[in-house]
Amino acid sequence: MTRHDFEAKEKELLAPYAVLASESRGRRYPEPEHSHRTAFQRDRDRVIHSSAFRRLENKTQVFLYNEGDYYRTRMTHSLEVAQIARTIARALSLNEDLTETLALAHDMGHSPFGHAGEKAIDELMKAHGGFNHNMQGLRIVEILEDRYPNFPGLNLSWEVREGIVKHTLQPTRPEVQEYEPQFSPNLETLVGDKSDEIAYGGHDLDDGLTSGIIKPEALRDIPLWNETWSRVNQESRAGHGRSLIHQTIKEILNQQIIDLLEATVQNLNAFQIKNIEDVRKAKTTLVDFSEAMGEKHDQLK
Repeated sequence: MTRHDFEAKEKELLAPYAVLASESRGRRYPEPEHSHRTAFQRDRDRVIHSSAFRRLENKTQVFLYNEGDYYRTRMTHSLEVAQIARTIARALSLNEDLTETLALAHDMGHSPFGHAGEKAIDELMKAHGGFNHNMQGLRIVEILEDRYPNFPGLNLSWEVREGIVKHTLQPTRPEVQEYEPQFSPNLETLVGDKSDEIAYGGHDLDDGLTSGIIKPEALRDIPLWNETWSRVNQESRAGHGRSLIHQTIKEILNQQIIDLLEATVQNLNAFQIKNIEDVRKAKTTLVDFSEAMGEKHDQLK
């Protein structure tokens, strides 16, 4: 299949409020289109092959990477976010390639040592505007990556750069004005954001239990855990402690994803979202949990 074939498939199969690669606002530095890859497919590949993405391998999610092979790093976290995001995007008929690119790129600007590292760097950089990992991610893809002779950065599509900025928007910063901070992000960006929350909620719990810092009995007051743990135990025939923990976390992830899909479809219908312009003008978060699951999700966090 050629790029034109992929673009034609997108127009045929994707929802009217999905972002089409053929309608991208383009790159800062013009380049010839690829014969067999859409703009967002190229963006995904550029992210994966970037130095910043490789560096995520040794950056902390919660535990230091040298404390054991079982704990997540920023790279494995990003891969898990991408898997969840693609599942949701596919079910909603959104652009999977754009969604995956945003999921893989969302932490490329993150500091070492997790949010503690980000806070420390922010304090050190107060006199120079502070530090935010999303803004650093934008600097990486626009300036710091040095892989192409004709332009700085990765020269990603406007929609990907917008999604990086709007992962956690700081609308007063001058570098974000190009990305229309007065408008809501596309649905692919919102899916990436929620997939990030679902992923780290599940795997941070898994890592905490693996380490022994958290015990299953300490989670009995958390409704989402307790309800799922009880059901998994009742349904299991020959499971042991570790497999029951994995199955419980898997079910917790699954419940959140299904609820998010159902609630998002209800939101799209309730707010009569027909196209991308409707998405951008929306004054509410369209991709979200139901009220009941949102409360359980917050309790788990």
